[in-house]
Amino acid sequence: MTDAHQQAARRVLELEATALTELVDGIGADFSHACDQILACSGRVIVTGMGKSGHIANKIAATLASTGTPSFFVHPGEASHGDLGMITRDDLVLALSNSGETREIMAIMPVIKRKGTPLISMTGRPGSSLAELSDVHLNVAVREEACSLNLAPTASTTAALAMGDALAVALLEARGFTQEDFALSHPGGTLGRRLLLKVDDVMHTHERLPVVTSDVPLADALLEITRKGMGMTAVIDEQGHLAGIFTDGDLRRALDEAVDVRNTPITQVMTRDPVVMEPGHLAAEALQIMEERKINGLLVLDDRRPVGALNMHDLLRAGVV
Repeated sequence: MTDAHQQAARRVLELEATALTELVDGIGADFSHACDQILACSGRVIVTGMGKSGHIANKIAATLASTGTPSFFVHPGEASHGDLGMITRDDLVLALSNSGETREIMAIMPVIKRKGTPLISMTGRPGSSLAELSDVHLNVAVREEACSLNLAPTASTTAALAMGDALAVALLEARGFTQEDFALSHPGGTLGRRLLLKVDDVMHTHERLPVVTSDVPLADALLEITRKGMGMTAVIDEQGHLAGIFTDGDLRRALDEAVDVRNTPITQVMTRDPVVMEPGHLAAEALQIMEERKINGLLVLDDRRPVGALNMHDLLRAGVV
């Protein structure tokens, strides 16, 4: 039976791949007109569809919204019972129906047309009622469904979904949508955190910043490292400027040399030219520097004065890593 399962899977994927390949050949002026209409829309793109087409419409609306085109899904059944009030003449309706005759979709068309709201349809029948009513029609016809009964929406929904993706990406590129724009729509995601989070957002400041003066012995620096728990401390001179850094690594090297912890000046064992950053840089940049330099922490300087410190644990907690 395993072979039969595999054969069925291959048949489905091959049929759907063929449907998408044929869809490519149909991209033409209508697709460009659809993009132009959406770009000219001063409102939102309202995507609607019933049944399986509704599920695809919902995903298309989400993809458009996350890539720079304000959009949301309206259920056509609910639209007939009040939700049509969400749609204005400044908006644009993108309606999905494989047959182009879906009763719930067609029931709201007179109101859409009366409002003067532009209408783009996506159907598998260019001669359907919905296609004829539309300002622009996108043909997503497939020769057959991947279902062995040629009944369940499979290849047709894949074609509609792919056409929605094609619209979203074409619009994204036309708008000059950037990674930073994408991050603003996805602040909770990994990309959002990497592109929006600054070192200022995660660094230790004020009383949490480990710092000692350059006239103290090594023992005092050890106490500061222990109190602040960052595995390092900044060392500053009389003007408050950074003189160096003392880290766990420096401590190990000092102990290997059997230095006198109580009496050795911190300036004798600190690192004088540490890796530092300025405020305002992305936390992801700090991560890259740490990985490249094989270090676990960084000091943040403003006008040569330590204003913050961060380590790999801070980046892990913030979700940057």
